[in-house]
Parts: sequence; C-alpha cells; structure tokens
Amino acid sequence: MSEITIKELTTQEETARFWDRLRAYFRRDMFLDGEESLDYFLGEEYREVISKHHDRPVDPLYYLAFLRDGAEIGYAMPASYPSEDGKWFIMEFWAEPEFRGGGTGAACAQVLLDWARERGAAYFELNAEGAPRRRFWARLGFAPNGMDEWGNPCMLLPPEEALPLRVERLTDPDGPELGWQLLKLENSFLAEIGEDPLTEVKKERLAAAVREGRIAFFLALRGTRAVGMCSASPCFSTFACGETGVFDDFYVEPPFRRRGAARLLAQAARDWCRARGMASLTVGCSAGDVGMYRALGFELELGTMLACPLEG
Repeated sequence: MSEITIKELTTQEETARFWDRLRAYFRRDMFLDGEESLDYFLGEEYREVISKHHDRPVDPLYYLAFLRDGAEIGYAMPASYPSEDGKWFIMEFWAEPEFRGGGTGAACAQVLLDWARERGAAYFELNAEGAPRRRFWARLGFAPNGMDEWGNPCMLLPPEEALPLRVERLTDPDGPELGWQLLKLENSFLAEIGEDPLTEVKKERLAAAVREGRIAFFLALRGTRAVGMCSASPCFSTFACGETGVFDDFYVEPPFRRRGAARLLAQAARDWCRARGMASLTVGCSAGDVGMYRALGFELELGTMLACPLEG
C-alpha cells in the first residue's frame, strides 16, 4: 500500500472542495435518518461558526485531506487547544467511500494522530456515537469518557503526562471558560449512574442555583480542562441550629482518576463549608462507596438515607 500523507487545505478552491466533501459526508454517513439538525450542519450558520474557529489566531481548527498516490482519499477536521492543556478534538474524520476497506481508515487515523503530535498534541478527544465508530477508535487506543455538554458520548486517547491539578470554585455558570465544562461533567456523572442527560430546562435550573448561591461547584482543573467536580449545598439543620452542607455531584473523568483529584475536590468542599461556619458536611452514598468516602474524611456514620420522590 502506498504511503498516506496529510495536506492542509488553505486556498479558496481547496476550502470550497473540503466543504463540498464535508456536506456529502454529513448526508451520507452522519444523518442517515434525515434528522432535523442536518439542515443546520448543511447551512451557512454552521460554516460561519467553524470558519471562526479555523481563522482564530490561537487554538486553530484545520481542514485536512489524506493523500495517497496524488488522490484525496479522506478528510479530517481537528481543532487544537494548545492554550488549554494540549488537547486536540477530532470534530470530523472520514475516508471517501471508494477508498474504504483494507485498513485505509485506520491508516489515515494513525497518520492524523502522528501529524498532530508533531504539532504539540498531548492527547485526543472526539464524539463517538454508534457501536461501529466506538469500535474503530477503540482499536486506536481511545476509551469511553462520559458525555459532552449536549449529552453525546465522548472518547479520549489519554495524555501520557500527568500535569498538576488544582481546584477552583465555579462562580460564573454562564461564562465561556468553565460553565460548559460543568455541563459536560454533569452529563458524564448522570450517565455513569444510569440517568438521562440534562434537559435545557434542567440546565437553566442548575445555572440559576449556582448564580443564586444555593449550590457551590468545585472543578478539578488540568490546565484549563475540568477533569472532575463536586458540589456542596447549604441547608439548615435543627440539630446544629445552623447551616450544614450536603456533598454531591462527585465525579472524575476515568482517564484522570487516581491522580489526586478526588482528595483535592473533597478538601475544597470541606474548606468552603468550614469558612462559612457550617457544622458538618454530609454525603449520601451506596454501600460500595462507603470505603472511598471514609478515605476522603467522611468518617461519622449517620444511619441510612432514604428519599421520597415528589415529581411525577
């Protein structure tokens, strides 16, 4: 098999050809049932959004073609984030139908990963809906990694370097820096415990609770990427005749576990509650998680927690 190379498409003619191929790919491979969202991805609004990412001076997005024997056999659209922690997000990737088979797709993907690493990529992330797509990327080392802010499944090829972690409290749920990452972690947390992703109504309720101080979220950050979260909610206790805290929303992305994020998050929540003069911080958990929470400082047993559902 001839060598596969990558060419960045930059001229007006090359860009127009890329968009023609991308829209054909959307019709042919991505929206097989004619979902309503196809119109958006085929329209000019979507192209304008992508073009802004492509043209930005930092963290650029690339239009790429895979070449073999002079022919463009496939395409990719990755976005790079060197200003964060070296992540590259593979937004789109495909081999043209007439060139599929015989390992061509996997070879193109490996060329893409090597090309990006030469340009500073530390790790890779992508959306992967459907079992065939998940199997394809799993063969290249990608592993499931929760959901994005819209509830679509993600996969990640983890970074080899373990960067230091820090914890920040989220104060602006509507901000472009961390607010969307909270939604991503929440949807991942919900998926892990078997619940549905946040609806638009629930997203707004969550943001309102943060804005109004009814809940405090803490994010574990690797660079500017949030890899974990927890929350503390104040409530009045008649036993203490004062505020106590409830610890919840405790989640760390699987590739970043066992790196100290859990302890940092639990400590941040305790420190915040202590600074507010709260009497205690409590957590409800399954029997299988008791040992973990004990190791994080939740040592006092308070019996069994039960709930009476009120919705519906």
